[in-house]
Amino acid sequence: MAEYTASMTSDTTGQSVEHALCVDLDGTLVRTDLTFETLLCALKRKPWVLFFLPSWWIKGKSHLKHRLAQASSLDVSVLPYRSEVLELIDRAREEKRHVMLVTGSHEDLAKQVADHLPVFDSVQATTDGLNLIGRNKAAVLEERFGSGRFEYVADGRVDLAVWQRAGAAVTVNAPRAVIRKVADMGIPHRNIPGTENRWRIWLRAIRLQQWLKNLLLLIPIITAHQVLNTQALAAAFLSFVSFGACASATYLINDLLDLEADRHHHKKRNRPFAAGTLDIRSGLLAVLLLLASGMALALLLPVGFQLALGAYLVTTLLYSIWLKRVASLDVIILAGLYTLRIIAGAFATGISLSFWLLAFSMFIFLSLAMVKRVAELVEAQKKESATSTLHEKLPGRDYAPEDVTVLKSMGAASGYLSVLVLALYIHSPEVSQLYRSPEVLWLVAPLMLLWVTRLWVVTARGYMDEDPIFFAAKDPETWATGAVVALILTCATLIKI
Repeated sequence: MAEYTASMTSDTTGQSVEHALCVDLDGTLVRTDLTFETLLCALKRKPWVLFFLPSWWIKGKSHLKHRLAQASSLDVSVLPYRSEVLELIDRAREEKRHVMLVTGSHEDLAKQVADHLPVFDSVQATTDGLNLIGRNKAAVLEERFGSGRFEYVADGRVDLAVWQRAGAAVTVNAPRAVIRKVADMGIPHRNIPGTENRWRIWLRAIRLQQWLKNLLLLIPIITAHQVLNTQALAAAFLSFVSFGACASATYLINDLLDLEADRHHHKKRNRPFAAGTLDIRSGLLAVLLLLASGMALALLLPVGFQLALGAYLVTTLLYSIWLKRVASLDVIILAGLYTLRIIAGAFATGISLSFWLLAFSMFIFLSLAMVKRVAELVEAQKKESATSTLHEKLPGRDYAPEDVTVLKSMGAASGYLSVLVLALYIHSPEVSQLYRSPEVLWLVAPLMLLWVTRLWVVTARGYMDEDPIFFAAKDPETWATGAVVALILTCATLIKI
């Protein structure tokens, strides 16, 4: 391997090197591909663009990129820029070298990036008639600087044609095969490594921890006292995995469609796709694989479960595209998606749903959905007080910090209504068929009141995670409350008072 110095002032032969620094954009300067970024942005803003994609593609990749750039509106200021490449550019500027942004992305996007980062002396990019990648890019750079008179910074196999005519190379998060081929070219080069431990990143992306919510599919079995029914348990397990795979696909879709809003969020900007630690193309492929797996398992279960799963997928997609930005309706939808899991579990196991269970779940899950929004608003209020930004709405939501008071009231009221439904259920005829001592169930009501009250106090104080389900899963007092409730239910079932 030829020796490479950061400033590129010399190579192994001692020859002076005054190469221009030519920097690729997609996957190099930014940890994402702007063609896919514009595709997602265009589909989110104008879903009907999907029907025009085949005709744009037939006219060539350069035309496709041109039309996608026209149909989208990217905020390049929040793109995940790679600090190592920016440092490389800074060193080149200190050495008075010419720095060029040269990219296969459309010229409109390249110019926006160059305007945001005023570190480039020139810009070359794809136009409506020329797709500036591979050999096309190599020819442009060779004509501009001469063969072997430029240093090229890029990331992929398509860039090998450019490195063959370069005087020095920097590979960025490149595959090992590409790094070996560049090393065999005999030019000074170095590698900037990418993200390690991709499996852990993928587990974050598919929200494996969110599968905890799919335990709601087991609620019909538990409330119907069918926990020893092996056939029902097997069906519940299949439904759990099927729902989990499809739900993970919807989380990926949500993240892919919400990239810009996530990048403006102080926590969500670290999500894998927003941060660029996973690429969009892999995300789209993962969506297809997860959906195919989940639906294949669903075919083994009753039609009712398949319909419930389909309703979940359609509703979640509409939520990601549109409904999450409609105040009040968004929390109703969130509560409905929780309840839909219970309905799906009932269909999967063949257990009849109780009116009382549906009523209880509607109110308790609406309260939890309100907790989620209030937690976001409380965090926004803290940020507002620190930045003196008044009445700024949450990114991608139709709520402002001043909405927090009314949401707290409605959320707490909904939680208490769920306890009222529980109290009414205790006196219903169905209870005497399931419990030997129904009156013991009254002990559950004050525990639920305590839990709901504490949940809202914690939220109001700003200690709530943005997802109350995860808070409950990590909260010792919630576990203690759940254990006591389970003991009460067991006593009411087995002991005759």
